[in-house]
Amino acid sequence: MSKRIMTVDDSSSVRQMVGFTLKDAGYEVIEAVDGKDALGKLSGTVDMIITDLNMPNMDGIELIRQVRALPAYKFVPIVMLTTESQAEKKQVGKDAGATGWIVKPFKPEQLLAVVKKVVR
Repeated sequence: MSKRIMTVDDSSSVRQMVGFTLKDAGYEVIEAVDGKDALGKLSGTVDMIITDLNMPNMDGIELIRQVRALPAYKFVPIVMLTTESQAEKKQVGKDAGATGWIVKPFKPEQLLAVVKKVVR
């Protein structure tokens, strides 16, 4: 059975690029446009969440906090995929429960290396 990965980004082009990369590698992909949308679509098993930081309605940090508060998703790997690279932002993400951080623009093989590392 293929692993399910949720991608959360308000940019359709980023969702598309991440989606193509993951689907080509054999993963099942669920797309969400922001944190609120992601929480609404979070059901069943999700093996990983890849989220942007800056989004309308609910940003990536708040999404991570809310996902971590749900017992079923407490240990699901969550990776930030964002243009932000400041150490303070990374620390806030880590404190909220982020597993990792990838800075955009990213290379597909870089994304897949991170996915393979955290998805079991």
